[in-house]
Amino acid sequence: MRVEFTVNLESITIKIMSTDLKSIALEQIHIALGAKMVPFAGYNMPVQYSGLRQEHAAVRGQAGIFDVSHMGEFFVEGPDAIPFLQKVTSNDVLKLIPGKIQYSCFPNEQGGIVDDLLVYCFSQDHFLLVVNASNIDKNWNHLMNYTAGFELELSNKSDEYSLFAIQGPRATEILQSLTQEHLDEIKYYSFISGSIAGIKEVIISATGYTGAGGFELYVPKKDAANLWVSIMEAGKPCGLLPAGLGARDTLRLEMGMCLYGNDIDDTTSPLEAGLGWITKFSKDFISSQILAKQKEDGLNKKLVGFEMIDRGIPRHGYKIAKNGHVIGRVTSGTASPSTGKNIGMGYVPIELSVEGIEFDVLIRNKSIKARVVKMPFYTKS
Repeated sequence: MRVEFTVNLESITIKIMSTDLKSIALEQIHIALGAKMVPFAGYNMPVQYSGLRQEHAAVRGQAGIFDVSHMGEFFVEGPDAIPFLQKVTSNDVLKLIPGKIQYSCFPNEQGGIVDDLLVYCFSQDHFLLVVNASNIDKNWNHLMNYTAGFELELSNKSDEYSLFAIQGPRATEILQSLTQEHLDEIKYYSFISGSIAGIKEVIISATGYTGAGGFELYVPKKDAANLWVSIMEAGKPCGLLPAGLGARDTLRLEMGMCLYGNDIDDTTSPLEAGLGWITKFSKDFISSQILAKQKEDGLNKKLVGFEMIDRGIPRHGYKIAKNGHVIGRVTSGTASPSTGKNIGMGYVPIELSVEGIEFDVLIRNKSIKARVVKMPFYTKS
C-alpha cells in the first residue's frame, strides 16, 4: 500500500511517501521519550520531541542528540578500492589518508547527482561510504553497475549499524566523560575507531549536518540502546536534548547545506548546486567530460540562498518569479530560529544569482519579495 501525505511542523514541511516502514533499533525508546514519529525515507523516524525550536536552540547553545540510524553504510574493500571510487565519485579519493573523511557525490551518466555521501578512509584498500537513507537501494544498484573489471568487495551493512549525531558546543564535553579517547585531537572531517561508554569498535567521526560542531557515532545495533542511554545521562548537566528530523532540517538549512531530493537530485549537476569544490577534473569519473564542458561553457542556472524581504515563509516547490515571469523554484525554505528571518534556497538563472538581486517568491498566488544573500545564513557571533 502506498501512502502520501504532508506533515507541517511550525515552519518545516516534510513530504512523505511510504510503503512498508522499517524500524530503527531505538524506536520504542524514542516513543517513550515522547517523540512524534513519522514515516521518512522508508523508516519510522522521530521528527520532534520537546519541540522544533527548543531542540534547534539546544543544538546551537548546548547540545542535541539525533538518531539518524536510517542512513546507509557501504564498505568498499580490495586492491582496486581506490580506482573504483575514483570512477564513481566526483571528489579525488587519492587525497584521503587513513582516518580522514571526504564529502563527495555519485554523478550519473547525464551529469546529475545520484546521491551525495561521505567517504571514510580506513586504509588504501578499505573504505566506508555513508549514503542517504532514501537512496540506499538506488545507490547500491548504481555502484553494482560499475564493479566489472575491479578487484574489490562491496558490502551493504546498513542494517548492522545505528548512527547517533551529538551536535553542539558542549558535545565534546559530554562525550569525553564517557571515553578515554582524546576527542579534542580528532580534527574536523577525521575519525577514529574507539571505545565509548565501555562499547568497543565505535566509529567516532568529527562530522555533522548542523554547523554546530560535534560528533557522529557509528555503533553496532546490539550496543545502540546502551550507548544512547549513556549519552543521555552524561548530557543531562549540559542541557542535552534529543532532537528530531525537524530541527535537523532547520539547522542544516541555516548553514546552506544541501538536502538530497530537495536541493540536489538526478537532474541537478554538482556545479549548479555550488559543489564545484567536490568535483575534481584531475581524474576521469562518470560524466566528468559532461561536467567539464558545462564548466567551460558556463552555467545556465545556480543554487542560491535568499532571505525574504516581505513577510512570508518560502517552502519547497514554490515558484520564483522576476518581472512576472517564473524563473526558478524554491528547493528548501524555513523560518530560521537562529536568525529570526525567513530563508530559502532555490535555482535561478545564472544572471540572477548575484548577491543583492531581488525576485519574488509566489506564496499562495501572491508575489512576496526576496533577496539573494551569501550563505551560510547563520554564523556564530
